Amino acid sequence: MKVFHLSVECFPVAKVGGLADVVGALPKYQTKMGIDAKVVMPWYNKPFVNENEFEVVFDGFIHQIHHMYQVLVMKEKHNVLGYELYLVKIPGLLDRDQVYGYFDESQQFIAFQHAVLHWLSAMEIRPDVLHCHDYHTGLVPFMVEYCQDFDFLKGVKTIGTIHNGEYQGTMDWQMSNYMPRFDAWKWGLLDWNGRINPLATMIKCCHEFTAVSQGYMHELFEDAQGLQDLIRQEHRKAHGIINGIDTEVWNPMTDIMLNDHYSRENFEEGKEKNKKWLCEEYGLNPELPLFAFIGRFAGEKGADMLPDIVRRSISETEGALNILILGSGNPQIENTLKQLQEEFHVNFAMDLGYKEALSHKIYAGADFLLMPSRVEPCGLNQMYAMRYGTIPIVRYTGGLKDTVTDISSGGYGLNYTFPGTDDAVHAIKRALYLYDDKEEMQNLRKTIMNLDFSWQKSAENYVNLYRKK
Repeated sequence: MKVFHLSVECFPVAKVGGLADVVGALPKYQTKMGIDAKVVMPWYNKPFVNENEFEVVFDGFIHQIHHMYQVLVMKEKHNVLGYELYLVKIPGLLDRDQVYGYFDESQQFIAFQHAVLHWLSAMEIRPDVLHCHDYHTGLVPFMVEYCQDFDFLKGVKTIGTIHNGEYQGTMDWQMSNYMPRFDAWKWGLLDWNGRINPLATMIKCCHEFTAVSQGYMHELFEDAQGLQDLIRQEHRKAHGIINGIDTEVWNPMTDIMLNDHYSRENFEEGKEKNKKWLCEEYGLNPELPLFAFIGRFAGEKGADMLPDIVRRSISETEGALNILILGSGNPQIENTLKQLQEEFHVNFAMDLGYKEALSHKIYAGADFLLMPSRVEPCGLNQMYAMRYGTIPIVRYTGGLKDTVTDISSGGYGLNYTFPGTDDAVHAIKRALYLYDDKEEMQNLRKTIMNLDFSWQKSAENYVNLYRKK
């Protein structure tokens, strides 16, 4: 079975969020199962491109309105990721430094999808499955069926995955001029509330679609930023499949980004060494419990609550804990946290930006991970944390429901229900009581390090979906 994963992110080529981790790992596990899995993504001016060898496997052209763009498809020569990787380069559109943030983003994503299907059609490469990840590739199921240029691909099975329904890629109808020719009678499949909505189009046109956890799929039936009625209407195609993690990358025994390695057998010593390094690096007291947050400073992550969580947690416990934050995003949140760092520098430190190596060190050295999310489709951070013996403190939403059970119910994390500072601070105080019970704390760490969050089962579920008649 030949499966092409289409995505604008893939770790370690280009990563902004969890989408990259999923697309980087799922094809590797499917390849091990005997599936011919490949990844196709845009070309970016990133270190991975310069550090690896590529060969041009296609050189052609596409038209967008009055513009003719060259399309170069480059294959990574040595399958260093464990599967075939293809980068699509379009000079002037897909040849930039960053994944997102450009004024012509809609045109970029249309061109990427157009170019991929043009390449496959021109070279008469007919996959068994086109797996489309998020709205950036949401027009592909429509193009395959209703664009005359791609008749060769008509009928190819398309699977759509919603990694985050908050982002839908809506655009004005004038952007339809940038698309390849399509059957105008089918315009309604592109439309949602008077605009082109690629995520809605994917849901309407794909053969099956998934959300990245059962809990998140259930939430989408109730609230999907305006698409809940459509999702309920298409419920027969809907599936919740929880993400996994790449246990080869995320392994405290072999992680190349850690200063000190450890296993389930010697985690006490290993975590203590990693914690000591972090505390020395950021001027914190290693004798205190260390709470960490890793992520984007966005409302859906509950990051706007972080300043109050920091202030109240430290003040109300009289400095009985340390908090370390790694992230970036909303400038106002960044500035407020910087001010708090000056006020609470004995107990609070932060580091701005996306720093992959540091995130690994934090998972290894922290005692608890904070995830005060308003929206969390799946969440990978809590699984990374548990793999490294760090106990998650999560709001009970989305995929966090599926992966973290509260210790009061025989589980292995600390949960709370309402997305507010009061409940988050209360959960932190519960964690302090747990931390003081050394025996219970160590037993819990040993338990969570033994949990299996690998991609194996989830990869099998996707393959079963590919084979569904």
